[in-house]
Amino acid sequence: MFTPSQAGFRRLLPLLRPHLRQLSWGVLCMLIYVGSFPLLIRLAGQLFPALGSGDLNRVLGLIGLALVIFAVQKLAQFGQDSLLAGPALQVSQRLRSDLFRRLQTVELGALEKLSAGDLTYRLTEDADRVSEVLYKTIHDTLPSLLQLLAVLGVMLWLDWKLTTAILLLAPVIVWLISLFGARVMVATERSQKKVSELAGLLGEAIEGLPLVRAFAAESWLQDRFEGEIDQHRQARHLTYSLVALQHPVVGSIEVAGLFAVLAMGAARIQSGDLDINGLSSYLTGLVVLIDPIAHVTNNFNEFQQGQASLKRLRQIEQEPQEPPDPVNAVPIGCLQGDLKLEQVSFGYDPSQPVLRSVDLSVQAGEVLALVGPSGAGKSTLFSLLLRFNTVQQGRILLDGHDLSRLRAQDLRRQVALVPQRTTVFSGSVAEAIRFGRPASDEDVEQAARLANADDFIRALPHGYATQLEERGSNVSGGQLQRIAIARAVLGNPSLLLLDEATSALDAEAEAAVQLGLKQAMAGRTVLVIAHRLATVQEADQIVVLEQGRVVDRGTHDALMQRGGRYRDLCERQFIRDLQNS
Repeated sequence: MFTPSQAGFRRLLPLLRPHLRQLSWGVLCMLIYVGSFPLLIRLAGQLFPALGSGDLNRVLGLIGLALVIFAVQKLAQFGQDSLLAGPALQVSQRLRSDLFRRLQTVELGALEKLSAGDLTYRLTEDADRVSEVLYKTIHDTLPSLLQLLAVLGVMLWLDWKLTTAILLLAPVIVWLISLFGARVMVATERSQKKVSELAGLLGEAIEGLPLVRAFAAESWLQDRFEGEIDQHRQARHLTYSLVALQHPVVGSIEVAGLFAVLAMGAARIQSGDLDINGLSSYLTGLVVLIDPIAHVTNNFNEFQQGQASLKRLRQIEQEPQEPPDPVNAVPIGCLQGDLKLEQVSFGYDPSQPVLRSVDLSVQAGEVLALVGPSGAGKSTLFSLLLRFNTVQQGRILLDGHDLSRLRAQDLRRQVALVPQRTTVFSGSVAEAIRFGRPASDEDVEQAARLANADDFIRALPHGYATQLEERGSNVSGGQLQRIAIARAVLGNPSLLLLDEATSALDAEAEAAVQLGLKQAMAGRTVLVIAHRLATVQEADQIVVLEQGRVVDRGTHDALMQRGGRYRDLCERQFIRDLQNS
């Protein structure tokens, strides 16, 4: 079963080590279960002649003994199945947990390229299939293989010549099972890929239904969806067809072998090399062989499908990870917020830098606005400050500490982000503000007051205990943004990053959010990505980025008087605003 493969099922075996005690008891029950088969076969060989002789006492004695052995066997089977189920499920849980932990450290650039629907399918359906295969391997396939060996041993002892003739069929059956299994694995990989694509399309469709309706594109989406499910059907049908074809092919060989044994057994009895007792035991053993062979065949197909699932799970491990924390990380406490960038260069593709030799200096408590066209490097600069990416040249200092020398979590406790598009997890409002941090109710309410959110939260049906629905759909955009501000300031960060947090709001909501931002910004170093230039006029510094370079800097008034790129951007936006109004 555990053949070398790209999936690497053997790599799961170390995860079973913490459960060796439970596994040992399970294996003991398995050995009792398997060991009962030779005894039952032996009793069957004695029972049939006793029936023919009409010896009632002997028949009843043999039946009673068989019932006792059978009862012990079934108790052992129950112990085997129940004891071995736990470790298999715990390994699956550990695998899923480890992969999700690893997923949280995948580089954001790589993560954005992955389909949410595909990842969801891998960590749910694929992980479940791996669990099922592991469970069946431990509690079903392994006992079936041991049963095969035990029964074949008895049959060799009864008549080694006849058994040797049967074993000549074994390579043919194994070859056919392997041949079908390899094709089943390929077909399963294709099928699972189609399911992942279908899950991705469903995620996009559900989130984008309002847009679909707005463009009257329902027919287009329906056609696309039906095309995806048809491809999925075809892929699944191929898998089912291969499995369905395997059963009659392998079964025909097994039946041919059975008839051959009957013919050879009759010849052996006629020649006097085998008596009726031996033949009865032998045929009983042959019947007992059928069930484990069927189990091994079916489970091998499922194992191949499980390998395809495990291979897809392991692909998550191959995604590039965030840079690790330095070995000798510098400990930091509460910082003031002095920020300095020295000749910082970075590119997602090193041959095409996004930021080029950027120098910036921001004093603690100052507000710096970043302006410039799309692609100028503003968001990339934020990703460097949060250490989602690491500078390739130069360095970034926070209170004199090089960011590359800090633990990522220590840094991110000092740097908070308010994104342009707020994301919240389902749960209470208080939980959305805490966001997994150990904060008291008083701290949560203080953060909400700073964000100008306390009044509207208390007006909700259950106040801070009000449950937010998926994507915060039961509160307004302005309210959601103020919750995001409260979430950002809860940890009292020294550096606050604002990605134009009001650009998608109406005037009334923007005023409420602006008040929350003003209160949240007090006493902190703030960097603002500004798309609407009217929002940055009061910044202490305005830096103009273009093609990854700082092309101008200064206050709003100074930059307007100087002319140049900033004034050009302002005048263009002012003209657009006049035209729109």
